[in-house]
Amino acid sequence: MPFAENDGVKIFWEETGKGEPILLIMGLGWVSQMWHRTRALLAKKYRVITFDNRGVGRSDVPPGPYPISTMAADAAAVLDAAGVKSAHVYGISMGGMIGQEFTLQYPERVKSLILGCTAAGGPTAIQPAAEVLQVLIRRGMKPEEAIDAIDPFIYYPGTSPEWIAEDRKLRIEWYPTADGYLSQLQGIMAWEAYSRLPQIAAPTLVIHGESDQLIPAANGKLVAGRIPNAKLVVIPRASHIFPADQPKTADEAVVNFLAAQA
Repeated sequence: MPFAENDGVKIFWEETGKGEPILLIMGLGWVSQMWHRTRALLAKKYRVITFDNRGVGRSDVPPGPYPISTMAADAAAVLDAAGVKSAHVYGISMGGMIGQEFTLQYPERVKSLILGCTAAGGPTAIQPAAEVLQVLIRRGMKPEEAIDAIDPFIYYPGTSPEWIAEDRKLRIEWYPTADGYLSQLQGIMAWEAYSRLPQIAAPTLVIHGESDQLIPAANGKLVAGRIPNAKLVVIPRASHIFPADQPKTADEAVVNFLAAQA
């Protein structure tokens, strides 16, 4: 299995497809397998590179917390290991935060940037309801209980039950350790990019589900408003996991944006 290394920490990565490289960055506590639908779509035209963030999956679980800047450096190490100088970057949720930080740290390595269901951190970020924050902490919950508790806040009510069940199976199989999950969450809570977003020059697409309860859609509007010339797509009848809630609309937005960069 291929591993990149950043300051002694091993990061699992893999790739599929051929063409211009695109780096996919997953969110809090989720492994790269959760890109399974998007990866299959993009691999028809692109070289798709995915990796497990530190703390989850087959990557190391070093002592935390994990600053977002460190996880962005992990992403850079993955591109180095893949022999890629620059790539399109697509991050979801915490992965969108890592994507913002990666673009700020390594602007020359970003062909274009896609930010899904994410926020810019800091005092301007719009917080979820208190009951959502309580579920995120996961105190005393077994994996099945935690998934049951968070799902109503991340999937839209009309989403395919088969797709949710498929996701659930993967999430249970690759459920993170308490230390890995908390270390990622601590990194999110300590991070801020809002003040630096005007520095981003890469073509940027911001996508958000209109009914997102985990990271309210107002955050997507804030992010898009701070990045010069960013395009904003707000998807109706979609919550946090918008690629599963409204796959046709989400896929078209991503594919059309990438095609426009050619």
